[in-house]
Amino acid sequence: MKTQQQIVSSALAAALALGLAGHAAAADAPKEKCYGIAKAGQNDCANLSGSHSCAGQAKADKSADDWKYVAKGTCEKEGGMTAAQAKAKMGK
Repeated sequence: MKTQQQIVSSALAAALALGLAGHAAAADAPKEKCYGIAKAGQNDCANLSGSHSCAGQAKADKSADDWKYVAKGTCEKEGGMTAAQAKAKMGK
């Protein structure tokens, strides 16, 4: 009985370890700033216009000067812009 319990415990520990390793790999994936996709209150940091300097302070959905981190190479697919494109759109 004790051997069976050890096997089950080992299997559970291995499964948990694999799950945590997968999350760590996803967090380490290269990211880039993507402007114009953040929803109100869901931006990742300060905006281009300087009207706020913290995450979660975007006032409107998809504002050109607010940004979120996305996986590198996916910004355009999500309808976003680079910093240069956002500045041009804002007239800066």
